[in-house]
Amino acid sequence: MNFTLIPIKRRLYRLGLAAALFWLCLTLSTSRSLTTLESVLDQGVLRVITMFGPTTYFHDARGDNGFEYLLAKQFAKQLNVQLETHVMDNLGSIFNAVGGPRGHFAAAGLTATNERRQLVQFTLPYTTVHQTLVYRLGHRRPKNLNDLDGGRLVVLRDSSHIERLQKLKTNDYPNLTWEVLADSEMLELMQMVHDGEADYAVIDSSAFAVNRSLYPRARQAFDISEAQPIAWAFPAHGDKSLLKAANHFLRNYAASGELQDLQDRFFGHTDNFSVGGSQLFRHRIKSRLGSFEALFKKTAEQYQMDWQLLAAIAYQESHWNPRAKSPTGVRGLMMLTLNTAKEVGVSNRLDPEQSLRGGAKYLLQVKKRIPKDIVEPDRTWLALAAYNIGYGHLEDARVLTERHGDDPDRWQDIRKYLPLLQQKKYYSTVRYGFARGREPVKYVQNIRHFHSILRWHYIEKERIAQAQRQTMPQALPSPSTSSLAPTSLPLPL
Repeated sequence: MNFTLIPIKRRLYRLGLAAALFWLCLTLSTSRSLTTLESVLDQGVLRVITMFGPTTYFHDARGDNGFEYLLAKQFAKQLNVQLETHVMDNLGSIFNAVGGPRGHFAAAGLTATNERRQLVQFTLPYTTVHQTLVYRLGHRRPKNLNDLDGGRLVVLRDSSHIERLQKLKTNDYPNLTWEVLADSEMLELMQMVHDGEADYAVIDSSAFAVNRSLYPRARQAFDISEAQPIAWAFPAHGDKSLLKAANHFLRNYAASGELQDLQDRFFGHTDNFSVGGSQLFRHRIKSRLGSFEALFKKTAEQYQMDWQLLAAIAYQESHWNPRAKSPTGVRGLMMLTLNTAKEVGVSNRLDPEQSLRGGAKYLLQVKKRIPKDIVEPDRTWLALAAYNIGYGHLEDARVLTERHGDDPDRWQDIRKYLPLLQQKKYYSTVRYGFARGREPVKYVQNIRHFHSILRWHYIEKERIAQAQRQTMPQALPSPSTSSLAPTSLPLPL
């Protein structure tokens, strides 16, 4: 018998099948309790526990963000449910809350250690980290733990770092001491070392890579562990249905290449690091950015852009100097050529408002030329590369990328082939010929680097302001006014 269906009948068939499965599940649920996975699907909500941090979860101009958050969000998307996020202040609270009303699982850059396996079940690891010791630039770099010489070593409470230090103290370093800090996170430990409040800290290598541009005086001394697995934590009790679903998702997400894309998005720019460049940038945030912040925000709103990204581009172009000029004749805050200025309607390149508006307009024009099937963030990175080197040369690099069997829609692949445009055996085979292909690679990397520093500068700034607001004494309401409770703004970090 032929069961081929025309499209409308096929849809009706699927709807009928879905309805039948629904009623079957409903009937079965009356005779037994739902599994955790069935309960999540039934309620339409997946709850995750996490903590604030650059590698976990934060708020920025795009809204909710962070590697762990976006990975968990993809898991919820696969289950076709909404993700609900609950933030905890410390690791101990996270492990205690897993499996309770606040969260089905925890995603917070958790190291899967044998000690923790007594408390929770872990998924398959989706990345690895090393535990690394950081010290302050200008002090003698320690070569081993004996060199700490009684200096103040700080670690997070309930962290895997404490487990590691205890083993090292027992086996090899009996005089090793450390101070445990509660309700902190690794970003704060790095800041303490950077500011000289602590001599040393132990943090994850991933946290160091992301935060080192923010606190360039905190330097890496050496690793105190081998590579350790990072995984999601599920409750030790109850069924394993949701845990199995998470493992299935992580396998497929890694096999598809999407996990690598997500890792590149958050960590792919961290190799482009200079202590001097980062310190200079932080200095200029304080000395120059204030003069242009309102203009960046106004222009970004006009062109529907992230103002901090626009500011990062302007810094890469001119170091926020509206009168900057290069030997090739490009000028102004966005370093526009004379031809580009005319194309975007800029009559005075030294006028910061005109220059910024022209640069934003030109970048969006370039971005519109990027093929529509290229999605963010690659779309932005490709547009920035084309802004720097020209759209034709970018297309040549995409041709080379495809010739070599890589993906011409991924920045991480294209960036490998842009430098080949400087070699005759490659540029002679493409349409637009020679180009200084290393420059757009560095250009995009620098902008991502500056954007990351800016984002965390303002998140930290708001966190400090929020803490100050919370410690300020509240004025008593006068008899003639309403005694409504003050509304607090949500913490961005």
